[in-house]
Amino acid sequence: MQSILWRALGRNTLLSVIMFGVLFGLLWLAEFIFPSLSLLKWNDAAWCVGIPASIIGVAYILTIRDPQNFTGFFAGIVMSALLGVQFTLQGSYDSTFLYFFVFIPFQMMSIYKWSRKKDDGGASFEPKFLDIPRFWLSIFIGLAVTAGDYFVQTYIFQHNGLADNIAVKLCNGLMISSSFLANYWLIYRKNDSWLYWFIYSVAGIVLFIFLGNMFSLVLFCFFLVINSMAGIAWIKNTKPEYYFWAAPFLGKKK
Repeated sequence: MQSILWRALGRNTLLSVIMFGVLFGLLWLAEFIFPSLSLLKWNDAAWCVGIPASIIGVAYILTIRDPQNFTGFFAGIVMSALLGVQFTLQGSYDSTFLYFFVFIPFQMMSIYKWSRKKDDGGASFEPKFLDIPRFWLSIFIGLAVTAGDYFVQTYIFQHNGLADNIAVKLCNGLMISSSFLANYWLIYRKNDSWLYWFIYSVAGIVLFIFLGNMFSLVLFCFFLVINSMAGIAWIKNTKPEYYFWAAPFLGKKK
């Protein structure tokens, strides 16, 4: 059985390489036609580290789109390590800390949990939405982390005022809080993970519009599609009795 899961990871990795090959081909063509675009930055070390991180990251998402395939988290660990290096090179040390000391341990926990047939209560371990109290608690934690990161960026990393670069700092904080919650709830196979990955992708799109980074903008649009596809796949694998807070939106009663 596990060999089937590993083969799926291999196929998804190959598919990701092909997709990025097509993407880079289109970006190269766009640069060739419009040289002023400067989309590909091969002389930027952080950018170059981000390329394999993105390829492996898409393979990771494509693999855990199947809520039974824990092998994707091995790719997730490699992705997190590469992203940690990338953020270190960019001087974004809050993200560096999260990827090395939070997300990698989360993904190790996911491998342990997902490789088991039952959850800790002995019930079948399958996709579920959060119940209503934990849904609101999760929202509160996300807002608190976003606000906390805003203050860290303001007073520690950027040494500026609260009213400076508000949109950029908020988008960065949303990306950190949503990726934190997404990685955490993936451990327990909660569909809410994909809601947070959706927020992460949208916040990234808005951030890179503000920063004028066209390559990252295209990349995050790509991530938005991949994450949305994975979330829909999980919802289709969720029994109506596990819709919980999402029941009114999915047209089902608890």
